[in-house]
Amino acid sequence: MFELFTETYVDWRQSIALTGTVIKYLAVAMIVPLVTSLVYGEDTVVFLVSMAIAVLIGLALEQLATDREIGPPEALFFVALAWFSAAAVGAIPYVIAGFGTDSTLAHPINALFESMSGFTTTGATVLGEISTEQHSHALMIWRQLTQWLGGMGIIVLMIAILPEIAVNGAQLMQREAPGPELQKLTPRIAETARVLWLVYLGFTVLFVVLMAVLHYSTNLAPNMDLYNAVAHGFSTLPTGGFSPQADSIGAFEPAVQWLVIPFMIIAGTNFALFWYLLNRDISLVTEDPELRGYLGSIVVLTIVLAGILYAGAAPTLRLGGTTAGNLENAARQAAFQIGSLMNSTGFATSDFAQWDSVAQVFLLFAMFIGGSAGSTGGGVKVVRWVIVLKTAKRELDTAAHPDRIQPVRLGEYIVDEDAIRAILGFTLLYFVLLGLSAVIIAIDASRTANIVLTPIDALSASLATIGNIGPGFGDLGPFGSYLGFPNTSKLLMIFLMWVGRLEIIPVLVIFTGSFWRQ
Repeated sequence: MFELFTETYVDWRQSIALTGTVIKYLAVAMIVPLVTSLVYGEDTVVFLVSMAIAVLIGLALEQLATDREIGPPEALFFVALAWFSAAAVGAIPYVIAGFGTDSTLAHPINALFESMSGFTTTGATVLGEISTEQHSHALMIWRQLTQWLGGMGIIVLMIAILPEIAVNGAQLMQREAPGPELQKLTPRIAETARVLWLVYLGFTVLFVVLMAVLHYSTNLAPNMDLYNAVAHGFSTLPTGGFSPQADSIGAFEPAVQWLVIPFMIIAGTNFALFWYLLNRDISLVTEDPELRGYLGSIVVLTIVLAGILYAGAAPTLRLGGTTAGNLENAARQAAFQIGSLMNSTGFATSDFAQWDSVAQVFLLFAMFIGGSAGSTGGGVKVVRWVIVLKTAKRELDTAAHPDRIQPVRLGEYIVDEDAIRAILGFTLLYFVLLGLSAVIIAIDASRTANIVLTPIDALSASLATIGNIGPGFGDLGPFGSYLGFPNTSKLLMIFLMWVGRLEIIPVLVIFTGSFWRQ
């Protein structure tokens, strides 16, 4: 059996060795919570030990390196394995810290759930209580940082800084980048990776600076100190949704909420467009069909939801009063929730799990749309929906006029038929996994933990994880937790977060026999 595995078509040793490199450099990222621990005098040993373990694991795996250059199969295996391994190593600080303060995080499955949710920018949590009083500032900033690392992509970051990985950067980025296509912005793929990360870093810094100004120069944000500004910068731009505050963005004043909204929308926009803006290629931005669809959807959905809330669809909010008859509050709550859920950020300013069924179904619809390709947003992606709808229209036209040749166009470009088949295949797999997982979660929760989920609750649990959205409905609302689910359901959700972030194919394919045979 071992001989068959060692003679496999895929050079798995090289993929594992590269994964070791990723893990080794993950220890460098832990310097941020380590410095935080020194500032606040909390959990310093936790991160020193975690860094040592990560370095040792990384060095050990690097010993498997071969002289063979990785090809498409190795790239697939490496990307899938690196993401799972990053989440596994990222769980180490939770486990170590949990033994001293929180038995919830001491459980490996809970720790892996929290870590996978962070790196995949899902924002679902198993923490029963979220605060820097219950958990250290260092552990909470690590929780936030995992989302920031996962937002633009850990492989993209490695391509930007490591020459040995940049050699095969194009195919690696193609497997990791969200959306059906990769836009090469510069002649060298490593430069493209650096451009994307610099734009991402720039918006993060801008967010932190504006929040700090709002706090220190005005009376509009008394709770948004520097720690909270950095923490929420780490989760807003990657569309993550984690917050060190139990009430999420609802813990802050309306001025903060209004300022977060445009940054959530920016995070769901194709980051390549910002590079075009910097290079004054304005027409490439204004004529982008996906951007038009993305912004148009946000505007229309916000206006409709604001009308629903203004008419009284939400009870008196636990945070922020009532929306009925209050135009500013209704508009702010609608814009925030649409901006958060459509591109999978997962922040909240009110408990929409308590809204009436009309408003909840409307939010569920927004969750299905997703952000733009090339953004940090999750979900199906706007460009896929545009192509799916255009393909459906073509099929109707072809049925009426069989002799007509009608290509699918995206702006001025004709979409390749192979790309259309890939998009339709992805969409089908997405919905099959979504529906099947919802049924399994409902049955498992009922039989194992005596939790009765309504159909919309079970569907939202599945959608919230595979779509990397985070909150759902019922007990999984924006101020709820996944802690009560049985471990079997948590493992399934960990898998869904993993496949959802890598857009299904790079993960599922490694479980097929044909992948390992030539």
